[in-house]
Amino acid sequence: MTLFRLDTALALALGFISFLFAVIWGTPLINYLRSRQIGESIRLDGPQTHLSKVGTPTMGGIMILVPTAIFCTLFILPRYFSLALPLAMLIFAGALGMLDDLTKLRQKREGKPKEGVTPRYKLLWQFAMAIGAAFILYFPLDLGKVAIPLMPELIQLPVWLYIPVAVLLIVYFSNATNLTDGLDGLAGGTAAIAFASFGVISLRQGNYHLATFCFCMAGGILAFLWFNAYPAQLFMGDTGSLAIGATLSTVALMTLQWPLLPIVGVIFVAVAASSLIQTSYFKWTRRRTGTGKRLFKIAPLHHHFELLGWSEVQIVQRFWIVSMLSGMIGIALALL
Repeated sequence: MTLFRLDTALALALGFISFLFAVIWGTPLINYLRSRQIGESIRLDGPQTHLSKVGTPTMGGIMILVPTAIFCTLFILPRYFSLALPLAMLIFAGALGMLDDLTKLRQKREGKPKEGVTPRYKLLWQFAMAIGAAFILYFPLDLGKVAIPLMPELIQLPVWLYIPVAVLLIVYFSNATNLTDGLDGLAGGTAAIAFASFGVISLRQGNYHLATFCFCMAGGILAFLWFNAYPAQLFMGDTGSLAIGATLSTVALMTLQWPLLPIVGVIFVAVAASSLIQTSYFKWTRRRTGTGKRLFKIAPLHHHFELLGWSEVQIVQRFWIVSMLSGMIGIALALL
């Protein structure tokens, strides 16, 4: 019991320290990004209220990546080398996102369309990272199992089933988090809740190293939210969103409770699904009638609610409420 308390205290304390570390250098980071004119561009077909956000500093995901990488490497990695996997995913996915952000900035300065890294190139690297992570999970770490609520025994999955499922989870949630990053505080708040939820699940399992990683991520995200709350002074950019989604799904796979990820991350699932449904329905109706139709006023889902008349703050807070409730449900199912 004493060891449990010490490990739990360490996990929560490092999460708090990550928050303090990140929030202290948040203002200098914003000033630096602003001085380098590393600002966000806004999609012209989106809600017109977003035009005032043009030029807001981006690449704020650095605030999340750096403290987690530093504190987990110093205090946890020497004792639990398996933590190298989510740390590597965080760094590599963050690097891909940073490349995308920097490419958009260069294109903007050259007067070219702001497209960033081509979708094909981005997906290629996402699948490569996901495949590598899936094989490491299944073979060296021997985590090719799944925990199903109400079933007392773990189920060992065959490699031909586990690898595709793990890869699709990582790629889907990486892009889903990226799509969710469209309103001030939306992606950050839902991600912090999701990491905290899997942190609690990890503590319950005795995976204190993984719980520490989750709480460090949550602490860094909360520090970012300090500056990303409406009206945002800083955006996370692809640097943060791609890394958060890929890392969250990797953590879920390491807990063996990954069937709960669509529940805990229900907002990410809904947002990505809305874009997929919108695109598919438009193409299908255009083939049948010659005129494409839309199910939503605009996709992703949060912009649809904006055009329905909800304020940005209302949408974010209500999505946070849904995230908290789904996180509670996910934890409850993990305890069964």
